[in-house]
Amino acid sequence: MCYIFDSLQVNRVLRAGDRIALMTPIFTPYLEIPHLDRYGFDVVEVSASRGTADGFHTWDYDDAELDKLADPSVRMVCLVNPSNPPSVALSERALDRIRDIVENRNPDLVIVTDDVYGTFVEGFTSLMEVCPRNTIGVYSFSKYFGATGWRLGVIALQPDNTVDAQIARMGGEDAEAHRRRYASLTLDPASMKFIDRMVADSRSVALNHTAGLSTPQQVQMALFALFALTHAPEEYHRPVNEVLRRRLAALSESLGVEFPDNPLRAGYYVELDLLYWAEQHWGSEFAAWMRENYEPVDPVLRLSEEDGVVLLNGGGFDGPAWSVRVSLANLDHDAYTRIGRALREIGEEYHRRFTSSHGA
Repeated sequence: MCYIFDSLQVNRVLRAGDRIALMTPIFTPYLEIPHLDRYGFDVVEVSASRGTADGFHTWDYDDAELDKLADPSVRMVCLVNPSNPPSVALSERALDRIRDIVENRNPDLVIVTDDVYGTFVEGFTSLMEVCPRNTIGVYSFSKYFGATGWRLGVIALQPDNTVDAQIARMGGEDAEAHRRRYASLTLDPASMKFIDRMVADSRSVALNHTAGLSTPQQVQMALFALFALTHAPEEYHRPVNEVLRRRLAALSESLGVEFPDNPLRAGYYVELDLLYWAEQHWGSEFAAWMRENYEPVDPVLRLSEEDGVVLLNGGGFDGPAWSVRVSLANLDHDAYTRIGRALREIGEEYHRRFTSSHGA
């Protein structure tokens, strides 16, 4: 992610102050990095605001939100697909809408899609397939194989891509700046592909010969890739997904929330909107009282202090202020029953205070 941002800027595809879009909720560094002084990007948020008829979040995108990407002043869009923290993949409708925008209204749009959770959705479709010429893909074996400390990430970019095309159109001082930067690596810097520039930039050009993963990491990544190529889904993929489904069911039962079926749900995380949950259980008047009398982080802090359960507040991911992210990938099965029960007990305590204050 950092390599992509840096290389797009040093190659002047993006410039300080440019307008970019973020599809939210999203992993927090995507929210923070664009505002650093070196970038100073003008950020447009595309919000996953869709819900079911009864108000349950589906984390899908309305057409009006996606159409923000049609503005040619939006130079890049970043997303996590399936999303983090909601852990829901883009719908076919959303994919088609983005394809239409790229093909007909914003052909130079650079798409950065972080597909690290894609392997947890059956039949997952990446924007690398839908908009191949415009998309830079980010993926990691680490989540799928439970090896997060190895940092086994990859960046994918097809040979015919919009970034190389935009660089090729540059002339004057821009082209000269490129020549100066990469002259030590090739006799023809203008022909150097963006993917190769990114590798060089990751080691400040001068240390290009040391770029890339260490040998042990390369061997481990090769083993993971070979396993995925040579083993049928029922040997690993489906058992892992079944574990996630059972954990979600335990959380659902103990909390008293029935999650609607969603084939686009990765299930690696789940984002719970506690305000919506409170309204469904005890009514809108109580939900309004809770919002007025407590801070959104109060349930998170209570869980940590009283039950030793650590959840993240969804507002930090630019999700609903009263939402919490639960990771279904990290704990034993029984822990999710405990989390749901603890959240429910906090809600019940709030409701007792509400009824007491209203003389009920």
